[in-house]
Amino acid sequence: MTDYIEQNGRVFYLVDGDPILGRGSFKVNHAGQLVQPHGLSVLDASRLPSVKLDEKLGAALAEGRLTAVNRSRPNWERALEPRKQGKKRVNILAIGDVGSTLLTGLKLLGGDVISSIGVCDLSEQITARWEFEMGQVSLPWNYGAFPEVEVVDAEHLFDCDVLVFVASKGIPPVGSGVKDVRMAQFESNAAIVRHYARMARQKQFRGLWAAVSDPVDPLAKTAYLESNRDENGVWDGMGLLPEQVQGFGLGVMNARAAYYAKRDERFASFLTDGRAYGPHGTGLWIANSLSHYDEARSAELTERTVTANLKMRSLGFKPYVAPALSSGALSLLLTLRGEWHCGSVFLDGVYMGCKNRYTDAGIETELLPSMPDALFAHIEDAAKILKEII
Repeated sequence: MTDYIEQNGRVFYLVDGDPILGRGSFKVNHAGQLVQPHGLSVLDASRLPSVKLDEKLGAALAEGRLTAVNRSRPNWERALEPRKQGKKRVNILAIGDVGSTLLTGLKLLGGDVISSIGVCDLSEQITARWEFEMGQVSLPWNYGAFPEVEVVDAEHLFDCDVLVFVASKGIPPVGSGVKDVRMAQFESNAAIVRHYARMARQKQFRGLWAAVSDPVDPLAKTAYLESNRDENGVWDGMGLLPEQVQGFGLGVMNARAAYYAKRDERFASFLTDGRAYGPHGTGLWIANSLSHYDEARSAELTERTVTANLKMRSLGFKPYVAPALSSGALSLLLTLRGEWHCGSVFLDGVYMGCKNRYTDAGIETELLPSMPDALFAHIEDAAKILKEII
């Protein structure tokens, strides 16, 4: 296997794949991923082929310096660009209930990885309020501990390293009777995403598009696809790379599962050995344990997790605080720190939720030594559901 490029201590192995639905680039943590780079099998070592690597590739894999790059994509050379180091500028689009809660979390906890935060909204009154409020959140005698918050207009929205997309047409009100609240928002929110995705293309945005608006995972794919269409709507691959977009909805589902696991001994194994996979909504699957997987217990824990937002609505409140913090602020900070977190990455032609992290060699998905067949089947089902949406 000699089809690779060495550059600045990194090794880029060139793979083939669908130019639209194939992965762009990623950190390789199993040699078999060079042969099967795009499908769900990258999550499970037991489903990957055994591949013999030459000395250089083997060393790069062992040392975490091996990156797979889909050379079938237009503009694939962009994947060879070094990852930006240091603190990041974060801009948040839409400062409603979710946006303002997320902003507060980033302000208080993000001083180690965030240089400053921009806030953008259709309402200048709202952005003025939050710039004023956040400007008065400070530690005594340590006034530079937290990142500064600034108002940013639409023209400069993409002058950042991370765009947090929280814009939404509107959440169905409590008591509306809408059962699948997330999917009810897709059509209207997709139109908003299209507009800003085209703007990201025009601005040649090189940062991370963090999709937070519901339905998170289909909107992440919408951003990726729409940014890669020219003025005639023809896909040309000149917009966002698939790895530039990540869905931030799985964090709260993982946290909700943990909430129930803390309160029911039958699910306690989730706290040490459980996982969340799939989208933020229908198709989600919670594994009660990886080492002692139980289909029935996983199904029950999944049902409780998926319907937790409806329970909050039954109390008379919109369920936005936990998502804004667990899926939003906390997961974003883990992402910026290069730590493992829950989020959806481009895999098998959809944005699939799994444990992942960003590294200097690219995005890395957790690789299990062996995944139970029943669990893998649920992940496959989730991918099918997402493909039917977009």
